[in-house]
Amino acid sequence: MRHPIDITENLFIPLPDGRRLAARLWCPAGGGRHAAIVEYMPYRKRDATRSRDEPIHAWLAARGHACLRVDMHGSGDSDGVLRQEFQAREQDDAVDMIAWIAAQPWCDGDVVLLGKSWGGFSALMAAMRRPPALRAIVAVCAGDDRYDQSLHFTGGALLCETLWWSDAMMLFNMRPTDPAISGAAWRERWLERLAENPPWLGEWLHHLRRDDFWRHGSVSDAPAAIACPVLAVGGWADYISRSVPRLMASLSVPRWGIAGPWGHHYPQDGIPGPAIGFLQEVVRFLDTVLTGGPGLADTPMFRAWIGEFHAPGPMHVDQAGRWVAEAEWPSPHILSRVLHLDAGTLAAAAPPPVMLQHRSPQTVGLCAPEWLSQAVPGEAPMDQRPDDGQSLCFDSAPFVARLDMLGSAVLDIELAVDRPLALLAARLNAVAPDGTSLRVTLGILNLTHRDSDAEPVPMVPGGRTRIRLVFPEVGYSFAPGERIRLALSTTYWPIVWPGPAPVALTVFIGASRLTLPERPPRQADAGLRPFDPPAAGPPTPITVLEPARIARRISHDLMTGIHTLEVSGDGGFLGPGRRYRLDDTGTIMGHALRKRCIIAADDPLSACIEIAEDMEFERGDWIVTLATTTQLTASVSDFILEATTRATDAGAVVHEKTWRVTAPRDLV
Repeated sequence: MRHPIDITENLFIPLPDGRRLAARLWCPAGGGRHAAIVEYMPYRKRDATRSRDEPIHAWLAARGHACLRVDMHGSGDSDGVLRQEFQAREQDDAVDMIAWIAAQPWCDGDVVLLGKSWGGFSALMAAMRRPPALRAIVAVCAGDDRYDQSLHFTGGALLCETLWWSDAMMLFNMRPTDPAISGAAWRERWLERLAENPPWLGEWLHHLRRDDFWRHGSVSDAPAAIACPVLAVGGWADYISRSVPRLMASLSVPRWGIAGPWGHHYPQDGIPGPAIGFLQEVVRFLDTVLTGGPGLADTPMFRAWIGEFHAPGPMHVDQAGRWVAEAEWPSPHILSRVLHLDAGTLAAAAPPPVMLQHRSPQTVGLCAPEWLSQAVPGEAPMDQRPDDGQSLCFDSAPFVARLDMLGSAVLDIELAVDRPLALLAARLNAVAPDGTSLRVTLGILNLTHRDSDAEPVPMVPGGRTRIRLVFPEVGYSFAPGERIRLALSTTYWPIVWPGPAPVALTVFIGASRLTLPERPPRQADAGLRPFDPPAAGPPTPITVLEPARIARRISHDLMTGIHTLEVSGDGGFLGPGRRYRLDDTGTIMGHALRKRCIIAADDPLSACIEIAEDMEFERGDWIVTLATTTQLTASVSDFILEATTRATDAGAVVHEKTWRVTAPRDLV
């Protein structure tokens, strides 16, 4: 900490219609006017994300900035009810919030938005509105497209993670305002939130195509709307933040991008490592965009981590690799290495025409990692050989020389399927000399979305169709002796929801190829400025009262044929323990989660996901408990969502509600 700071635990930002947004403020001691760095999101500045946000804002404030953590409308101690993600009101409020902050005596008139995940999305969306005082944004783990770069769909396929996201937001929206901030009105405001809190998935299931519901707020539809400088940061282990190179390609403002090995985390806490001095990069960015200083002025536009092979397993490990940089993106230095699909191999030349047929069991995908990597034990990808063995695989010869890959691989494939609705899941794996298979990247396409996410078209059973599948961007270095494996399947559970019937896939060899984005080594990489070591302010004082316990199990019932993935976390997902105390406020919090993903290998209609979560808040005689359950199943024609919520105040039940939503599958 360079300079002393003053902290205002809570202040209210008035909005033109009389509502108020609650904020926490860190400011350099001694007064003065400073550029304001604002984190604006719905995850509660006083308790839920306090331990994550506090070290960031304290560190930046100690370097001369006024820092605010603001609760969105309907969250934390702010007024109202949060009824859906990324609503127009959220962006309207952001414009008014920025104007109010810029006019405060502790602000010099310059405002910068900084945020991760929802906070990163909200920064991008606010920038599209061009508020006059917004000088720059820092977007971490944020996508450029709400339909395909969030927790809803990928390649037109329904992500199973969207059920957890819906359940989590239903639980989050049940949380009360803090009586220490709201006073006696806390209970009335809480009951209002409890009464108006349906599962958001019920609405999402009625928008299975990329319609206006998803286009609203998506940068990919209007990148020219952003007029301020952007620092976009993410990690290859996080499928949401792989939009960093896409933002570098689509934006026209001064911009810098960093893509590391991490999951869905701030890079100073990056897992898998190595973590970096992200906050120092933020300071350099602000030096350039606010004062015209050297900061990042001579830093290449896009810096990316190129990882190397490591033993796969469910636990995250620090990765070997190196940083490289590109002055522009797409880079003219990236070459195309073409490999042709042959009978079980990837060949340099196109082979004679052959047809290969495959039908995947519904259990392909159980070796996959969690879609949203949150540094939770057990979530990393396992050895892919069990999934590879149930897939149609094509292996290259062992590489003689190292091959660095940076960008998007592309699969151009001619195929036929026997159903009008079918899925293609494609994985690129690195295979070590001993046969160990490490997943490098995953591409998924609902084949009815082959030409458009807005206007899907059924496949013609038996009809030969040319498909182009673009893999998400990634950086990886294949060492001499390693092979690249393309593994194809018609299912990928429990990452995406299966179609209503098993699918037979025919691949036409001789007309199908894989193109890799090859990046030849460059001498300039050796002179790249290294990142500083991770830095942050003092950690939030926390006392763990009951330790976290996390378990993951896959079971196979030999009598019924049912495969079950069970994930349980008594703490560890949303806090450091099953129960813990925030020592500064005296608030005791707790969280537990149970998830079961159930399917039979031969029956996609057996697919079922069940989630149960509970949460508690306690301080003196203020004792609140919250509980949710959700279940998603499907018939041939419909999705069926069932959900419940329950809340108690000092042991007495004050709220119970159930929902059942049925929605047409609409080619999903």
